[in-house]
Amino acid sequence: MSEMKRVYCLYRVSTIGQVEKDDIPMQKQCCREFALRQGWSIEAEFYEKGVSGFKLSAKERDKVQEIQQAAIEGKFDILLVFMFDRLGRRDDETPFVVEWFVRNGIEVWSAMEGQQRFDNHVDKLLNYIRYWQASGESIKTSLRVKTRMEQLTQEGHFTGGGIPYGYRIEKRGRTNKRNVEVNDMVIDPEAAQIVRLIFNKYVNEGYGAQRLSRYLSENKICRADGSNFPNASINRMIKNPIYTGVIHNGDAISEEVPELRIIDRDTYDRAQTIMQSRTQQHSDIPLNLKGSALLVGKVYCGHCGNRLTLTTSGKRKTCIDGSVQWVSRPRYQCHYKVRHPDSCDGQSGYGVPKLDAIVDQVIRSQLEKIKGKPGEDIVTAQHKKMLELTKARMNLCSSQLAAKRRELEDYRSEILRVIRGESRFTADMLNELIEQGRAEERELSEALRQVKEEYSLMQSGADQEEEELTRLRSWADVYDNCNFEAKKMFIAYFVKSIHVHRDYELDIQFNVSFEEFRNLSYSPDDRCDIPDTKIS
Repeated sequence: MSEMKRVYCLYRVSTIGQVEKDDIPMQKQCCREFALRQGWSIEAEFYEKGVSGFKLSAKERDKVQEIQQAAIEGKFDILLVFMFDRLGRRDDETPFVVEWFVRNGIEVWSAMEGQQRFDNHVDKLLNYIRYWQASGESIKTSLRVKTRMEQLTQEGHFTGGGIPYGYRIEKRGRTNKRNVEVNDMVIDPEAAQIVRLIFNKYVNEGYGAQRLSRYLSENKICRADGSNFPNASINRMIKNPIYTGVIHNGDAISEEVPELRIIDRDTYDRAQTIMQSRTQQHSDIPLNLKGSALLVGKVYCGHCGNRLTLTTSGKRKTCIDGSVQWVSRPRYQCHYKVRHPDSCDGQSGYGVPKLDAIVDQVIRSQLEKIKGKPGEDIVTAQHKKMLELTKARMNLCSSQLAAKRRELEDYRSEILRVIRGESRFTADMLNELIEQGRAEERELSEALRQVKEEYSLMQSGADQEEEELTRLRSWADVYDNCNFEAKKMFIAYFVKSIHVHRDYELDIQFNVSFEEFRNLSYSPDDRCDIPDTKIS
């Protein structure tokens, strides 16, 4: 009686979801029944749970490597799988893995497809075709899954993966194609408050990731697991568009989902601008919010034009009780004046408290005027008039173009009459009229294109200025009560430069948007021309 053949079985599923109670029962049962019918003895069974036979090479699969080592040591005679694609789905590799086993004296069997032999070239070709087809099926499956995931993302549904801080998952009645209830992402109210705090500190008070991490730690604000917020996590939160209610999954982007919005779009966009500006060291974002000086980086000498730097000096002061205190005197100093006293006729320095107080008062004054203008917004009214005029020009160009095209059609219909000799035009006259009409048509088309582009830009500008005005008015409501960091962020954003002359005469240049609103929000009679204002 021949010796019973020894069998190693390999069971594999591509995803953990296919595992049933930590087992792969269907493949195992089928292979065991097949081995029993053949009179074989199963020596070992190997399980690959959640292992892709397409994405992973055989060299990256521990079980395949273990089976190959056992084959070299002669520990078994037959490698049995449920179907051959359980060995892999890579057309550039798996056929050669199968052939390797056969060359090393191991029979390769499938419980569903029989034995894979290599007796002739046809066997080799069929072996390759089998895995070429399996590879194609994997690619098709991957594309189907990817397409469906993108569709679900575009519909605003959660498709798995990590849950961003500020959200949690719960079942809300949505089911998949198997009628199994699936998870949806919802806002976690407590965590969402922390997200809003982070964005507020970052956008309105100029906190960076490191300072935010320290602030949250000092105030005992932690993540759900009790750990602190590291800098990298805060930076990822600032950049994540999910907080505006927009889900990203690869190249797929959903429409805004109001139920998932924690941060408004304006705050998010401002955060991205600040992050980019800090990276590129733009002057409209203060890189350092420490210290007690409000205008660092924005104030210049009005005489030599050089930037004033912050310096601190001081002196000892004897108090009434006899104790001695060190009194600090922060100043904006013109180093050029100090080094070249004859080349700059301005002051060598200006007191920080006095200059900051003057500029702060000017800002308050301008915000009050913008906030307090009664009646219809002049910004909106002015743009509305300009849009109406531009639209009238667009309609005129459009009607002229339509008339010219009708004229050309009339000329073209006259051609047949010229050929018949029934027209009052000669062929040369008609050709000349048609050429002239075409040239005029091109000019009118170009004019219409330009006026449409102008109208589109004006409309976009009107929307942008309206948003800017809304932001300014919201600042006007809170500026009096906001903290020092928030004021510094405001001045950095809306003030372009401050040139200070002797006796604290100021020349303040605002950013264009602020300047426009300042000028449009009240009549020329009550307008305060800051560049010419002398304040002492």
